[in-house]
Parts: sequence; structure tokens; C-alpha cells
Amino acid sequence: MDIFDFYRGKSFDAYSYLGAHPMKSGFIFRTYAPNASKVSLIGDFSDWKDIPMESVADGNFYELAYPAAREGMRYKYRIYDKSGGFIDHCDPYGYGSELRPGTCSVIRSLNYCFGDSRWMRSRTDCRDKPMNIYEVHLGSWKKPEDPEKNGCEWYNYSEIADDLIDYVIENGYNFIEFMPLAEHPCDESWGYQITGFFAPTSRYGTPAQLMELVDKCHKRGIGVIMDFVPVHFAVDHYGLTEYDGTRLYEFPDDEAAYNEWGSRNFMHSKGEVRSFLQSAAAYWFSEYHFDGLRMDAIKNMIYWNGMEYRGENRFAMQFLRDMNSGLKERFPSCILVAEDSSAYPKVTASVSDGGLGFDYKWDLGWMHDTLEYFQSAPMYRTRDYHKLTFSMVYFYSEQFILPLSHDETVHGKATILQKMNGGYEEKFPQARTLYMYMAVHPGKMLNFMGNEFGQLREWDEKREQDWDMLKYPAHDSFLEFTKAVNKIYLKYSALHYDYDPTNFEWSDCNSADRCIYAIRRKSASGDILGIFNLSDWYQSGYEVEIGDYRESLLLDSDWEIFSGRTPVDRTKYKAEDKGGRHLLSMDMPPFSGRIFFLRKK
Repeated sequence: MDIFDFYRGKSFDAYSYLGAHPMKSGFIFRTYAPNASKVSLIGDFSDWKDIPMESVADGNFYELAYPAAREGMRYKYRIYDKSGGFIDHCDPYGYGSELRPGTCSVIRSLNYCFGDSRWMRSRTDCRDKPMNIYEVHLGSWKKPEDPEKNGCEWYNYSEIADDLIDYVIENGYNFIEFMPLAEHPCDESWGYQITGFFAPTSRYGTPAQLMELVDKCHKRGIGVIMDFVPVHFAVDHYGLTEYDGTRLYEFPDDEAAYNEWGSRNFMHSKGEVRSFLQSAAAYWFSEYHFDGLRMDAIKNMIYWNGMEYRGENRFAMQFLRDMNSGLKERFPSCILVAEDSSAYPKVTASVSDGGLGFDYKWDLGWMHDTLEYFQSAPMYRTRDYHKLTFSMVYFYSEQFILPLSHDETVHGKATILQKMNGGYEEKFPQARTLYMYMAVHPGKMLNFMGNEFGQLREWDEKREQDWDMLKYPAHDSFLEFTKAVNKIYLKYSALHYDYDPTNFEWSDCNSADRCIYAIRRKSASGDILGIFNLSDWYQSGYEVEIGDYRESLLLDSDWEIFSGRTPVDRTKYKAEDKGGRHLLSMDMPPFSGRIFFLRKK
């Protein structure tokens, strides 16, 4: 690490100097505490007695080489303020932590031999390739049947790897997005209130076990994204809060220091804070081979505390530009995703074009409009018809991912299936049509665990998914349907060129009286046509022009195998010429959708 770069906010490798690093004998410890009066190391190796650290470099860093330190031992820094008081802090750059409620750092090395060189050489940012993301909270996807026998209430990274990867591949996903895996004290924060930005949470094992999980994903063709939190950090006294007796990482005044979640905001104008965060981002790419980072709450960096009326936070935005461009220089094929609820322009434009430099942005507008439409009673859908067309008015302003994420299945919001209008039996055909519409609409896709089989209970981080639901035919067949949609999405290239305006057209967005939509996606190898009846009545004689193409039906959401009412070989449609126009005509049951493949004659 270049110390001058560290102060200027230019460092991406601060973790290679700060933290605990192996020597020939023992470990050397370094921390940055410019306002401390003195710093000591305490740990298992010293019976938790003070071992004074020496101030080095410009006097703002503290260092100690300790031969008796061994991997797996716990430690903290005892940091004395100017008044002589002290607080014991975990290592901001520590590679490991002990299991909560313990708060110590744990000495960990990063020794793992990856076998994913082929994946790393060929990976891309997927602009013109499929990206179907399965979002996972690792601790509640599946839990051990007998926690006492397992020795823990969670599977570790190694134990869960094969089962998770098998499931993802079988069900037609090619990316996994993990909710935050950095160390955090409170299960209920889901990992978004972090104390260890360089430490994989000990809930699920060691750094080497996490590396093994990522490595196994890559070997089987699965990309891996992790949620990253560059906005704020946990208030716990042993973490970054007032680290050296002063507000080193946060703002000096309370109004700016705290946010709506009660956590502390990073002060992005400080060089050492910028170096800390961008080094953490680079660390997950370099040391763990993650393919992407989804960055949380970007609106709170664009505007002061996310409040537009308070104005733009130009320091934070410049930090994002510098970090994103620096990451792209070092990891050209990495994927940078913004979770941003604002309408700020050019979030996914390159920095050289005046943008923030992200590759993708979650389309939260599409998510809200779509779910509101499906929640509304059918009698109002003619009135609200253009809620489903509005997304294409602004779609090409950014490069969007369509998310049905964890945020839409908690806090009294109901699950995706529950959101569908009507009673239990009416919800399934509407949800099937929703997922078909999502796959045909431009944009990469993200779906939260449990949504794929129609979970009816809101997500709870303390409980595994309700896998028993698959004993019921309606849920088992719903999983088979989402699998079928996903397989079509992965296979057909017309669904991959999301950001090329020539790839998309509305074949019909003017049938408000019938609540029918038709979307066409184009490619040289053939087109995809999706037709959706979102009314609650049977539609006879619907027609849509397809031109000089030969059609083949790929999927009908009303097939009996998906708990619909139409036998697989009985879908009613025909192609015919009328007045020089080549039309596809059909009858469509209520709440149904169809996907056709169109090939030039």
C-alpha cells in the first residue's frame, strides 16, 4: 500500500498492509488510528493483556509483530483516546471474526487454491448474454434438520455449496446473488449493518470455505454476486464507530452522521474512508473471485441521506465514480450493480460520459408498477393498462435489472404470490403470467428465493424456506413453470439483447379493453413473441400480426402440467393471411400467457 495514495483516497489495496498478516513466525498487526494516544494489541496469545503497539510511518499507523500469534486465535485493538480512556475494537481490516455474540477478530489467512481459471478468463459483464439471478439469504435458504448434531444453526459455506448449486442449475438460473456476507452482529439486519467489511461472516464458516463455494459455482458455470454496503456501518462500539476516540470514519455532526436506519454514514470526502471502502470492494473481487457487487442504498450517496431536497452529495458521487472506474481498471469483467430508488440520470453511464460507472441498476419503477397492476382487481385493469407499458418509455435511459427481491417479501408486504389479486386458486395463474411477462420484457432478471415455488409466508431470516410446500401440486407445478420460463430465457438469444432498441417492439400495447399485451423480441436467429391476457375473462379470436414468419409454441402458462386447464397439445391458435397481413389468431383463457418462437419462412 502506498501511504500517500491511502490519504488521497486512491488506494485499492489497503488490506494488504493493514490488518493481520502472516510472517515466517507469527503474524504482524497494523491499524490506522491517527487520533489515539496509544494502541495495544490484546488476544488469546497474550491472555488478553496489553501488548503496546509501535507508531510507525507518519505516526498515524500502529504496528506489532507477534511470533506467538497463530491462525484461528482471537484478537482486538485496545485504543486509548486523548483522555486516557479506551475501547477494545475489532480489526477494521480483519479477515475473520468470531461467531456472534462474540465480537473479536479472528486471525485468518487467505490460503486457497482456486480452480476456476477458465471461468475467470472467459467471464463477461453479460450485456448481451443471459443473466438470471437467484437472490439468496444464505442462512435461511436451508437449515440443518438437527442443529445440535450439525453443531450450528446454519450450514457452512462448504456444506451448502453442492445442494445450492444443483438447485440453481436445475431451475434455470445462471447467477446467485448473496445478501451481504460481510460480518454483522445482528441476524435481523440481514447483513446490511456491518462491523467487518473484510471478514466473511463466521455464521457460515471460514474464508477458505467461502472461497470454495465461489470456486464450485464457477466450475459449474454459475456467476456469483454479493451485496456490498458502501453507505453506512453498524453503530456497535467495538466496530468502526469512533474508532480512534474520534469520528474517524463517520461525520463529526449527528445530523449527517446518522441515517434512517440508525446506523452511521461514511464520510466519503475523507481519503482514508475512500481507500477503506474501495479496498474492501477490490478485496472481494481479488481474493474471493466474486463476479459482481450489488451496492446497496445508492440513493443515499447521490443525495444527502437519500433526501433529494437536501441536494446532491457531490463527495459521495465522486467517490462512486472513482471507485467504479478503479474497479473496472483492475477487474474489467466485474459486474457493478446499483440498488438506487432515485431517478438520478446516468447511473449506468460510463464515468467518461458523465455517469456513475455502474453496469446495471435495479428497475424499482418496473417492480412497483408491475406488482401494483397485478394486485389490482381485474375490473380496474383497463384503467391501469399502461402501468405495464410505461417501463418502456424510460427503459433505455439506463441498463436495468428487473428485481423481485427480498424487499418485496417482508415487512407486511406479502410474498409475490400473495400479492396477486383474488383468492388462493386465482393467484397461481396470475403469478405464472407475471413471470412469463418478466422473462419477455427487456432487462436482466432477479428473483428472491421462495418466489419460484410460490411461498405464501413472508421471508423470515430465522426460518428456512417452506420446502414442504412442494408436497402440494399447485406449488410443485408452479416451480416447474418458473423452471420452464427460465430455461426458455437462457436458451433464446432474442431475450438477451436487452439494451438494443431494435431488439424490442410492442406487437400490441393498444388492447386496453381486452387487457391483452403482446411483446416481440428480435434476433437474427429468430424472434420471441409473448402474448398475455391479464383479464379475468376468456378471450376469443384475438389476433396479432407476425409478418413473414413461421410460429412454434414454446410455452402456455395454462397447461395442465402447471395446474392450468389446457392439455399440453390443445392450445388453440392458428396462423392465417388476411388482406395481405400474416396473423396469429387464438383464444386465450383468463390470466394466461404464451411464448412463441418465430422463424423466417
